[in-house]
Amino acid sequence: MIRLSELKLPLAEVPTEHRRAADAPTETDLDREPPPHPVEALTRLAAAALAVPASDIAHLHVFKRSFDARKADLLAVYIVDVTLADPAQEAVLLVQHAGKPHIQPTPDMAWHPPGHAPADWPADESERPVVVGLGPCGLFTALALAQMGFRPIVLERGKPVRERTKDTWGLWRKHVLNPESNVQYGEGGAGLFSDGKLYSQIKDPRFLGRKVMQEFVDAGAPSEILYTAHPHIGTFKLVRVVEAMREKIIALGGEIRFQHQVRGLTLAQDGGEQRIASLRVRCLATGDTADMPVQRVVFALGHSSRDTFAHLWDAGVFMEAKPFSVGFRIEHPQGVIDRARWGRHSGHPLLGAADYKLVHHAKNGRAVYSFCMCPGGMVVAATSEPGRVVTNGMSQYSRNERNANAGLVVGIEPADFPQAFPHDAPLWSAAFGDIDGPRYAAQATALATDGKTHPLAGIVLQRELEARAYQLGGCTYEAPGQLVGDFVAQRPSSALGEVVPSYQPGVKLGDLAPALPAYAIEAMREALPVFGRKIQGYDMADAVLTGVETRTSAPLRITRGDDFQSLNTRGLYPAGEGAGYAGGILSAGVDGLKVAEALAFDLLNTHRTGAAV
Repeated sequence: MIRLSELKLPLAEVPTEHRRAADAPTETDLDREPPPHPVEALTRLAAAALAVPASDIAHLHVFKRSFDARKADLLAVYIVDVTLADPAQEAVLLVQHAGKPHIQPTPDMAWHPPGHAPADWPADESERPVVVGLGPCGLFTALALAQMGFRPIVLERGKPVRERTKDTWGLWRKHVLNPESNVQYGEGGAGLFSDGKLYSQIKDPRFLGRKVMQEFVDAGAPSEILYTAHPHIGTFKLVRVVEAMREKIIALGGEIRFQHQVRGLTLAQDGGEQRIASLRVRCLATGDTADMPVQRVVFALGHSSRDTFAHLWDAGVFMEAKPFSVGFRIEHPQGVIDRARWGRHSGHPLLGAADYKLVHHAKNGRAVYSFCMCPGGMVVAATSEPGRVVTNGMSQYSRNERNANAGLVVGIEPADFPQAFPHDAPLWSAAFGDIDGPRYAAQATALATDGKTHPLAGIVLQRELEARAYQLGGCTYEAPGQLVGDFVAQRPSSALGEVVPSYQPGVKLGDLAPALPAYAIEAMREALPVFGRKIQGYDMADAVLTGVETRTSAPLRITRGDDFQSLNTRGLYPAGEGAGYAGGILSAGVDGLKVAEALAFDLLNTHRTGAAV
C-alpha cells in the first residue's frame, strides 16, 4: 500500500454526519455508525498525486482526518492508504515519487509481541507477573501480558467501574468522599473521569498507539477514533469499554483482584543486586493483610497514589522529584470558543465543539499553559483525600454541555517544593502524619545539604494547596472560585455573570490569590489578556476560575533503565503516569504495552537460560 498525506477538500465536499453524537446508554445502533468518507473525491485527489488514472486505485482507506482552520474557507485534511489494482505498480510509483514527503509506503502498524509464554509456564505461582493498578497503563499492561499467555494478576485498590461510578457521584451530589473509590482510584483510573482524549505528542515509531486504539474499538469504542485527529470517547462510553477489556483479560487467563491495596513491599539481595521479593497486600473488603511472593511487578500507579509512593521510598526503591504544574480550571461558554476557533463554520456538525491549546512565558520566568482541555464538558471534584479539594475536567462523548473548560496551570520546579524549607517539620506532618512527617522532614534536611530534593516534597506542596482550597471553599468540598475579570483586577468576586460554573458539589466565590503561590498568580494574571488576543473572548470578565488543579502529573519519577526496570530494584517495573512516564490515556496505554513487552522479554530470556530469578 501507499500512504498519501495532505489531501485537502473543502468542508462542503465532506459528507455531514447523519447521526447524533449520543452518549451511552442512550445511543442506538444508528448512532454507532460512523459517517461516510468522501471516497470518490479522495480517490481523484490520490490519483492526481500519484499521476495515475483513478481506475488504477482498487481501494482507498482513510487513516486520519483533521481540519485546517487557518483560513476563512476551512479545509478537511486527509491521510489515506491506497491499494492499486496492479500491486506491482506500487513499487514503481514509490520509486518514481521518491523524495516526496507526502507519498510514502504504508508502514507496518501491527503489534509484534516478543513471544508467548511456554507451555509449562508457570512452574510456580510467584512467576505470574503482577500489575498494580488498573488505570489505562495497568489495563494495557495486563491485556498485553494476557495476550502473550502470561496470566497476569492485577491488584486494584478501588472498585469495579460501575460501583466506582456510584461512589464518585456520592461526592459530586452528596458531598460524601470515599477515599478508596473516587475519581482517582478504581477500575479505569483517573482517565475514566476525563474527556477520554486519545491523542498525544509522544513519539510512536512502532504505532503502539494504533494498538491501543484498536483494542478500544474492539471493546466497543466508536470506530471513528481510528481516524479522527483528536479522538475521544467520553466517560459513559469508557465504562462499557473498560468492562469489556477486563473480561478479555480474564478470558485469557488473567485475574483481577479489586479492593486489594499494596501496603508495603519486601526487597531481597540476590547476587549483589536488590530484587523485589514480596508485596504486603490488604484486602479492603475484609481487612485481611498478607504477604504475596512475587518475582516481577509492574507498578502502574496513577499520579495520586501517594501512600504507595511512600511505601516504595521507605522500601528503598530509587525515585526522584520532578516538575509538575498547578493552577485552576477556567470555564467559558462553548460558543465563545467555537466562534473563535471555527469562525463562520462554527456549529457545523462535522466540527463539533472546538478545543484549544495555549501557552505563555511570563516575565517572572514561569510558563502558563492550558491543560486537559474539555470541550462541552464540566469541571469535576477529583480529590481522593478527606479535607482537600482538587479539580479536573471531564466531557462525555457528545461534548454537548454549555461550557468549555481547561486547566490554566503554571509550571512548578522541584526547587519550588517545600524542600526549600526542609526544617519545617509541621508542613511535612500535615502531609504525612505525626509519625512519618518528622522522619521525612529530617531526610529532606539531610538531602538539602547535598543540594538534593526529597522525592516526596512535591506531595507536601500538593497537599498543602489542596487543603488550602478546601478551607477557601468552606470545608464542604465546594471549590473556591473567582471571575476572570475580578481575578485580573485583584478584587474578590461576589456574584456570577454569564458563565455558570459546572463544578459539583458547588463553587464558593471569593479571592483565589491565596490558593496558589504568588508567582503562579502573577504569571496567570499576565497570561490571561495575552490568551484573550489569541482566542477572542478568552479573558472575558464573566469567565470562571475554579481552584485548585494540582494533579497534572506525578510530582516524582520512579526512575527506570533501558530494560524498563527500576534503577536499583530488579523485577520492579515502574510504568505510566504515576511513575512519571506518561501523561494521558493514550501515552499511558502505550507505556503499558512497552513495559509488558520488556517484562515478557526478560521472563522468556530467564526461562530459556534457566537463570535464577
